[in-house]
Amino acid sequence: MTFIYQRSYCGPLQGIILDWAGTTIDYGSQAPAMVFVEVFQRQGVGITLEEAHRPMGKAKWDHILDITHMAAVAQRWQAVHGRLPVKEDVDAMYEAFIPLQVKALVDYAFLIPGTKEAVAEFRQRGLKVGSNTGYNREMVNLLLAAAAKQDYIPDSTVCADDVPAGRPAPWMALQNAREMGVYPMEAVVKVDDTLPGLEAGLNAGMWTIGVAKTGNELGLNKSEVDQLPVKTLQTLLKQAYQRMYRAGVHYVVDGIWDVPVVLDDINRRLAKGERP
Repeated sequence: MTFIYQRSYCGPLQGIILDWAGTTIDYGSQAPAMVFVEVFQRQGVGITLEEAHRPMGKAKWDHILDITHMAAVAQRWQAVHGRLPVKEDVDAMYEAFIPLQVKALVDYAFLIPGTKEAVAEFRQRGLKVGSNTGYNREMVNLLLAAAAKQDYIPDSTVCADDVPAGRPAPWMALQNAREMGVYPMEAVVKVDDTLPGLEAGLNAGMWTIGVAKTGNELGLNKSEVDQLPVKTLQTLLKQAYQRMYRAGVHYVVDGIWDVPVVLDDINRRLAKGERP
């Protein structure tokens, strides 16, 4: 008789990797969305906030490229410029994007409520805390400085230009794990409010927790969320949860404050030898 033996990790979680905008800082992921709208407007092409939010989580050059590939946007571009957008257009918009984003980051660099408390609990559990983002190094350094003033200092921070390819490739998440010294990958959780960010965690072999209420899937700031009628908010959240679950995410929560309870369930599953 022939057998295949499979080794299973049954220890506890060792690390957690958090996204930035929409997950830990900048409720509703407002800073990048507003700048994408401005960059296209400077080209004479209007885009909606929904279109600006749709590729969120990717490296910013890739994000701009994805917007130009949207059929409705390409049609508007052709109406204005007499042709479809090309790589040189994306390059030019990205160059314009960088200083605008750097300026906007400071205006939106406030921790999402519950972030400090959740991170404190992660550390109390003995977890290393990493972070990664679609921002480049210049941008993320500004976020790190702003977050440090609010007592949030990750153990490892990786950005899109630190690795060969940004999300949904797994390289940023794997680099976080390497810098934090945690393995195997099933001992790590990726928390993100964007589908590409969550897909990166899945591609890295990690557990994934989607953040629906405070992030890109709703795309609303806290004041806007608080002003929504209860039924409207419930409908929007249900749709966001469904989109994330359809993408293969293991868990979805409203905000980072709900993550600690999920970690208990993951540890229970790990103890039984389950894998992501």
